[in-house]
Formats: sequence, C-alpha cells, structure tokens
Amino acid sequence: MPSSAERPVLSSRYVWVHVIVAALVMVATLPGRTHGLGVITKPLLRDLQIDSLVYANINLWATLIGALFCLPCGWLLDRFGARYVLMAVMLALGAVVVSMSGMKRGWSVAEVMLPGSGSPTSFAIGLFVMILLTRGLGQSSLSVISLSIIGRSKGRRAGLSYGVYSFALAVGFMLAFAACRKIPEVEWRTLWAAMGWILIGGAFVLPWFLRASVMAEDGKHIPLAERTASATLAMALRTRTFWIFAIATSLYGGIASGISLFNQFILEERGFTRDDYLKIAMISPMVGLASNLATGWLATRWPLGRLLAVSMTVLAASLCYFPSVRTIEEVYAYAVTMGVAGGMVTVLFFSIWSRAFGGGHLGKIQGAAQMLTVLSSALGPVVFEFCKKQYGSYSLLFYALVPICGLLALLAWFTTTREPVEVPSKQD
Repeated sequence: MPSSAERPVLSSRYVWVHVIVAALVMVATLPGRTHGLGVITKPLLRDLQIDSLVYANINLWATLIGALFCLPCGWLLDRFGARYVLMAVMLALGAVVVSMSGMKRGWSVAEVMLPGSGSPTSFAIGLFVMILLTRGLGQSSLSVISLSIIGRSKGRRAGLSYGVYSFALAVGFMLAFAACRKIPEVEWRTLWAAMGWILIGGAFVLPWFLRASVMAEDGKHIPLAERTASATLAMALRTRTFWIFAIATSLYGGIASGISLFNQFILEERGFTRDDYLKIAMISPMVGLASNLATGWLATRWPLGRLLAVSMTVLAASLCYFPSVRTIEEVYAYAVTMGVAGGMVTVLFFSIWSRAFGGGHLGKIQGAAQMLTVLSSALGPVVFEFCKKQYGSYSLLFYALVPICGLLALLAWFTTTREPVEVPSKQD
C-alpha cells in the first residue's frame, strides 16, 4: 500500500463533493435522532399503548447503550476508511427502520424494573431493541462517519467548508420535516418504512462518491490544511479544550433532545397544535442556515471558544424566554433564537476537533466526543418528562437550565482552542 505522501491529494473541487456527502450522511441519521423519533412519538405510544415515562426510560437506556457504538465506529474509520463502514451502517440502519415500522402490540414483553419506578413495568422488548439499534447505528455511528468525512476532507478553507456542510445538512433536515408533514400522523408506519428504504438505497450510492486519496483505507489522514501535529485520543482527553467543548455541546444536545422528543407535548401545554410543532421544526433549521454560514465565516476570524460562549448565551436567553410565550408569533421568536444557538453549536462541534487535535486520530477523538453528546441526549428526554410528572409543567426546567448555560458561556470565553500537544513518535 502506498504511503500517505504518495497518495494523490484530492482536488479542491472534489472536496465539496465530500462536504455534500457528509451532510447527506448526517441527514440519514434522522430515524435514529431524537427529533426524528419525536415525529412519531405520539402515534407510536398510542398504537403500542405505552406510557410516556416508560417510553422515556426505554429511550434512555437504548440511547445510553447505543452511545457505545461511537467508539468501535471511530476505530473502524481510522483503520479501514469511510466507504465500506458507511455502506454497512446505512444498510443495517435501513433494515432496522423498516422492521420497526411493522411493530405491533404484543411483541416480546418482559417485566423489568425501570429506574425510579418502584415496581416492575411491562414494556415491549422488541421496541427497546429497535430503538437501541436506531440510536446506535443512526445517532451514534452514522454521525461519527459524517464527522470523519468532513473532518478529513475539509480543504484549506476549513471555516467555509464547515459552514457549507452545516448549511447543507440543515436544508436536508428542513426538507425531511417538510416531507413528514405530507404524511398524516396516523400513517407513521408508512413514513418510517419509507425512511428505511431510502437508507437502504443510499447505502449503495453515497459510499462511491468518497475518494480513497483522502478517506484512506489505513485511516492515515492526508492533511489538506497545513498541520504538523496530531494528538492521540489520550492527549485530547487531557486538555481543557476537549472537555469545555464536549460538555457545552453535550448540554445543548441534551436540551435539544428533550425538547425534540416531547416538543408536541411541550407546545400543547402552552396551547399549540401538532401543525404548529411541525412548522417550528422547519423554522429552526431555516434560521440555522444563516447561523451556520455566519459561524463558519466567523470561525476563520474569531476564537472558537468565544463563539461557543456567544452560542451558550443565546441558548440561555431562549430558554428563559420560552415559558412566557403565549402567541404563535412569540413561539416563532423562540424558535429563531434556538435556531441561532443550534446553528452556532453545530458548526463549532464540527470545527473544533480537527483544528485543535489534527487528523491522525480524528475518528477516535470524534467518536469519544460524539459518545458524550449521545449520552446527554439520552438523559435529556428523561429529565424533561420527570420534571413534567413531578411538577406538572416543563417550565421550571427551562428556568433551571439558564444559569448552567451562563456558567458554560463564561468558561468557554476563556478557553483556547490551541493547547500544546506532543507529537507521538508512532501511530497507535
């Protein structure tokens, strides 16, 4: 096998093909993401006759265990490259989603003790397995693959490519939600089956647009940006940069997942409908488009730590505002601020790892960071639903999250994205 120095560097034009493929791969995670599952949560609970808190616990454990998929996926990417790993994961996820669309009440049922329930609760084991696999293959594995593709083929203008990547995936998610609105709530099985078959078809198409000159089979990154040092996962974990960015983005992920999974219920509490929920689900990505591009441009001129601080401040303002909304216009204003914060956090999460730690061990580092966000997204819905059951409203939690976001904003402002690391003498 030729050395990395002997492999041809991907042309600057073809880099943008990789950017679009990476965005499409991230959009393909929709069935395994909280806002994707949120679209079918209400009809699924009704059809399978499952209590919302029981479902939240199913989602919690499925997401926690599914987060572990990030680490082996990162290792496989560093070892074998993205093409065949992408094909296998997309095929598997598509098959799981198609199978889940056919679930009926009466699948394997077992008595288990859910945390905090105090008594055995019966739930469908089949549903747990399906959600576990959609989480592990979708939210965890496909996300790591997408991050690896964009991280290893971002070109010299990294900020712009990350902005375009975030823009493209926001458009993709927006179009996906627009398509979901065309299918009535009672036909959630049709929607889910269609998503599964699209994934299976994409598994035979998207991988062949990746070029081995950048996504090398042995995982050695060919640096298109000028870089002389690459940190190992162990080195990255010893830096403050890794933890501040990982914790801040994970907090946002937990908040977003809790809101997304129960957004219809959250909005109904304030007097709004499912159609309002789907409209808002489209508005935030639209606002996020401008936020993605603006943040991508700013990332080339402003320290990423300070951009993260701004995003946490905007998030805090949005959370503080929501419990007081009364009109649809006020909900739209809330959606706009959430879209700005989400767009900023998205670009920063994609940007930081290769910029701070290099590309030599990018799969493992991104896998570890992605695992933390997945763990947080698992806890989010449970915390939101517990607050609802305990206090009769979601509002108290919104207020409680504001000072936490403010503290992270302060810490992020003084966090550098360039900490000295030693160059390892050998590849792991």
